[in-house]
Amino acid sequence: MKDFLTQEFTKIFNKNPENTYFSPGRVNLIGEHIDYNGGLVMPCAVTFGTYLLVSPNSDGMFRFRSMNFEEKLDIPVQGNYTKTKEYWFNYPLGIIEYFLKDGHPVLGMDLLFYGNIPISSGLSSSASIEVVTAFALNDQLNSGYSKLDLVKLSQAVENNFIGVNCGIMDQFAVAFGEKNKALMLNCDTLDYKAVDSNLGEHILAIINTNKPRKLAESKYNERVQECQAALKALQHELEINNLCDIDTATFNKYSHLITDATIYKRAKHVIEENDRVKLAAVALSNNDLAEFGRLMYASHDSLRDLYEVSGKELDTIAEYSKTDANVAGARMTGAGFGGCGIALVKESAFEDFQKNMIAYYTNKIGYAPSVYSSLIGDGVGELLAESEKTKA
Repeated sequence: MKDFLTQEFTKIFNKNPENTYFSPGRVNLIGEHIDYNGGLVMPCAVTFGTYLLVSPNSDGMFRFRSMNFEEKLDIPVQGNYTKTKEYWFNYPLGIIEYFLKDGHPVLGMDLLFYGNIPISSGLSSSASIEVVTAFALNDQLNSGYSKLDLVKLSQAVENNFIGVNCGIMDQFAVAFGEKNKALMLNCDTLDYKAVDSNLGEHILAIINTNKPRKLAESKYNERVQECQAALKALQHELEINNLCDIDTATFNKYSHLITDATIYKRAKHVIEENDRVKLAAVALSNNDLAEFGRLMYASHDSLRDLYEVSGKELDTIAEYSKTDANVAGARMTGAGFGGCGIALVKESAFEDFQKNMIAYYTNKIGYAPSVYSSLIGDGVGELLAESEKTKA
């Protein structure tokens, strides 16, 4: 891949790139709609993502090119930048804007991006672009940011420059991901633990519903407000700052404080899901994929019945997975209302799973899903040639 991209860079810019960087996409293995409730999530990096090839120039220009999109941008180095429509290059431009805000002298650069994350799949292509750009600039300019600094900067770009009110999980996962490890991340404190996730004979199947996610944003904001209402009710007798400050047993004791049936269901999902993440970490550490799979299915059922963010497409993925003996567990992942489901599938049976899932889903939904396989991969970094790896 690196050699191919180098040839493309040379064709476009008439010179070789000086450095090549990679940042993965991510899936959340378990712990959904927890990040804005101060609890635990368990994302991991996947083995596809965003490549960035960079070479400084002496022209005082930023030249943005992508092998995925036709839009390109040539813009001089200047004091500040603003978002332009919904173009892809707003993500790297926002990162550059934040480096400038922090007083770092920025030089002209030629940049070529290539991503193999399925577009609009909910696997966090935006965080992948932001983090790979931030990592590359930090390296090129010797800016001295820590990886956590880059995560926070990337989230700030998403919130304030792009205008999407996301939590920090996506940027954190693509920056700190480790091969064969899931990250148990506390979204309130940003403390995290890398949990051994040896999938053995299984791999991650990622099933894109291919459904446009038109409802996701409005319903997402609605769920945030419902959780705030639940928290406010519980705070009449409990000194807590987040729903996830309590466990299921405590919630059951004080749930009478929530008189609205819908608000009760939302809170019940959040608090039980937070407990599921703790159990999932133990199961993965013990190589107990059967228990982990059971928790995945329980998570999906809760997101369907209590949180009501699933839908026919995502339910069909979980439904088929339960009938396949080669699947240890499955669930929707991400905000819901479309996007992706994930399943733990025996690697030797993946092609059969792919074929059968596509047939089952198409019969039920009327169009086909896209089914990919992935391992748990590393977070952002520079891609080195074999000779450089040996020296390192």
